[in-house]
Amino acid sequence: MEISVSVNGEEVGLAIEPQELLLDVLRDRLGLTGAKRSCDVQVCGACTVLLDGLPVSSCCTLAWEARGRDITTIEGLAELPAFAALEDAFTRHAALQCGFCTPGLVLTVHALREEGELPADEAGIKRALAGNLCRCTGYKGIVEAVRELAAP
Repeated sequence: MEISVSVNGEEVGLAIEPQELLLDVLRDRLGLTGAKRSCDVQVCGACTVLLDGLPVSSCCTLAWEARGRDITTIEGLAELPAFAALEDAFTRHAALQCGFCTPGLVLTVHALREEGELPADEAGIKRALAGNLCRCTGYKGIVEAVRELAAP
């Protein structure tokens, strides 16, 4: 099946199989390896990309579901002016260690921030990021970085 998608602002035409996952197309066909394969059941957030500005688990999204839509990966977000504040806050608050979960977290925070829905309180931040697991940081730095990004 032929599909056309916008990936990080560029129109891409792809011949795909109906069962192909968006994660596999992004990583294996387009070389965009920021989204990671981890749980394959939508609970860890490592494979998060933005589909029309909203976070989705690319490990459970069929590639054909993205046809005619806008996909933003961490590689694309890194090219936008909004990325600088995210990168700065995550770095200063040591909200990353190994970096495996970081792309999914940053994309999720960016989407919430763009929608004006980024909470500033710890409980709200933890709820908002519940779909993103980090095995290294203990979340303290992540919560601090998000709190800073949520401040007016």
